[in-house]
Amino acid sequence: MSQNTSQNYEQYEGLISGNGNPRWSQSYYYNAYDPATKTGVLIRIGLLENVPEANTWLIAFKDGLPVFTRTNLNLPYTTTRPLEGLELAGMRVHAEVPLKRTRITFAMQDFSLDLVWDELQPMEDCIAMTQDKEGSFAREIAHIHLEGTSTVRGHLIHRGTRMELNGQGFRDIAAGPRNWDALQHYRLAWPIFENGMALSGIRGISTNGGSAYMRMFHDGQRWLRVTHIEDQLEFGSEPFTVASAHWRFTDELDRSYEFTAKPLFSWLFPLDTFVLREQWMEYRMSDGTLGYGLFETGYRLPWVGLA
Repeated sequence: MSQNTSQNYEQYEGLISGNGNPRWSQSYYYNAYDPATKTGVLIRIGLLENVPEANTWLIAFKDGLPVFTRTNLNLPYTTTRPLEGLELAGMRVHAEVPLKRTRITFAMQDFSLDLVWDELQPMEDCIAMTQDKEGSFAREIAHIHLEGTSTVRGHLIHRGTRMELNGQGFRDIAAGPRNWDALQHYRLAWPIFENGMALSGIRGISTNGGSAYMRMFHDGQRWLRVTHIEDQLEFGSEPFTVASAHWRFTDELDRSYEFTAKPLFSWLFPLDTFVLREQWMEYRMSDGTLGYGLFETGYRLPWVGLA
């Protein structure tokens, strides 16, 4: 029980070499949402050492609609990481206090942002918490997958209109081989609830039909293992969308919880023979407690559904 604090997780804000692995990847993900202003952002950086290239996306939305979208899939590779101050495609990401405080700035004609992610719940390795060192996630997606929650404060400026953001969000840091083609489908729920609870729940379905998980739960005091998940979803009429979701899970203290989710915003990202659907959700626990967060699904192409 409780998280592992003995690891030197701070090193993952810097360069981690893959020793020649052709699929080696480091990635950094940041999201945020302010329910008062209905403003949010989705930001990801992928660094592929042996391709070599980098990729980024930055999506800003308000009132359920995009206000700025930028996706870069084939940028020049860099060995710089957030620890030193990473600059890619007009965006600067600086881990001012490794794992605990990251500032992201971006500026171009008609759009800019300046946001700071401050630790709310500490980052922990979801793969280690899952205790599945040999599963398909550990083999094909990452060797380490740090996840944690943050308060996020700052502003966006869109065509001269300033939008304040004072909310919360998840972030992750991953290092290891990244082989999207090993998965037929996956689904991810990252709710942060008003009572201080948060779930990192990820289910992957491999090309041979097997299921694997990354999962951990913050009960407001500490990260705990999740021993069981049941996840149901209803696909939407638009391809690769989820209209609603219903999850149940049990933590290592044998406490059970459940929540539903409905979409507030949706965006599709291409990854060659794989696509990701990012959806921002309003979550609701069975006792009525509200939360907000990402709901992500991935689909191997051509998508033929699940058996």
